[in-house]
Amino acid sequence: MQRTETVENIEQMLDKGQVTAFADFYTRFFKKLLIESDKYVKDIHIAEEIVQDVFVKIWERSEDLSQIKSIKSYLYRSVINLSINYINRQKNLEHHHQKMLSEFTEEQAEVIDEENELIVMLFDEIEKLPSKCREIFKMNRFEKLKYREIALKLDLSERTVENHIANALKILRDAMLGNQKTYSTSSSHLKILRLLSFF
Repeated sequence: MQRTETVENIEQMLDKGQVTAFADFYTRFFKKLLIESDKYVKDIHIAEEIVQDVFVKIWERSEDLSQIKSIKSYLYRSVINLSINYINRQKNLEHHHQKMLSEFTEEQAEVIDEENELIVMLFDEIEKLPSKCREIFKMNRFEKLKYREIALKLDLSERTVENHIANALKILRDAMLGNQKTYSTSSSHLKILRLLSFF
């Protein structure tokens, strides 16, 4: 059985790198494939990602088209397959989480509670930093801005920014490790050091 003209046209688009023609092809099928995927995953955003993945695969692996007899059949089959795979992954994940919850112990609750208490304590200590030091520290650690970006925003030198962050880290380490409540056990001490290492 011969492959359809549609498949050959798509191959030619990819061989010649005809982005505009491929975009038209994408537009022609996108909404219909989106509807089909959403029937399975029940989430329009997930469905959109699935459909986009199918088109990306076609664009990046044009050699696979040589095995296709009907592009329409291939598109729907691929979208449905990825949608079902997503559902199965979610079910497995849910099953795993349910199993974890069914086996959840008082000891695990204590460990989680202690770790979260340390995080709350750290955030409290961040709020106690000197105002400029706190502002720069948050811009770097929470907003993920580089020293240079902070320096430009605040009209400061990069060295000044670096000094503020170094000072913030020293204050936080001293405050956290100096707290007798959290320093009472070696495990707590290690947890504090591990938490601070992320900063």
